[in-house]
Amino acid sequence: MSITDSQQRQLREWLAAVARHDAEAFRSLYNATSSKLFGFALRILARREWAEEALQESFISIWNSAGTYQFEFAAPMTWMAAIVRNKALDILRRAGDSMQAAADGFDPEILSALESPDPTPIEALQTSSSAKALARCLALLEATHRQAIVLAFYHELSYSDAARRMHIPIGTVKTWIRRGLEQLRRCMNGLEHA
Repeated sequence: MSITDSQQRQLREWLAAVARHDAEAFRSLYNATSSKLFGFALRILARREWAEEALQESFISIWNSAGTYQFEFAAPMTWMAAIVRNKALDILRRAGDSMQAAADGFDPEILSALESPDPTPIEALQTSSSAKALARCLALLEATHRQAIVLAFYHELSYSDAARRMHIPIGTVKTWIRRGLEQLRRCMNGLEHA
């Protein structure tokens, strides 16, 4: 089932409200998306308890990082599915050596896909034309701005964690991200109107 434009708008509105810590909007967002996101986690993890853990961690991350969601770069479900995928893969990594011992319980296709260098469905979706345009615009940014944005949005680091990783003050990271996002927005708008 594909998501209609009005459903996309509603998801974006809920995410904007969640960024303001609106608990009712969060509940609505959860009710509207959790079953699909749980199914996605379950396909990756093949274990119900791990999928539940991934979903719970994902919604905590969504609550904490909704303010970073940029609708120009990804549809709401794509953004949330990427978070679920990252949390699911974190759970697999945490399982460590026990994953190999438990590998018999996993779908062989999922294990093969995790080890494969081929893009996942989400990664393939992210290489759409708008993602390619974003990559072009990212390449035009100053290296420091690009690094700050990648750490914050693609690696889901907090500003303070990004600052520690880059060995600079948190205020500098915030400034670089703000300036970089402004440049990205202008670049993307220029490509749309070209």
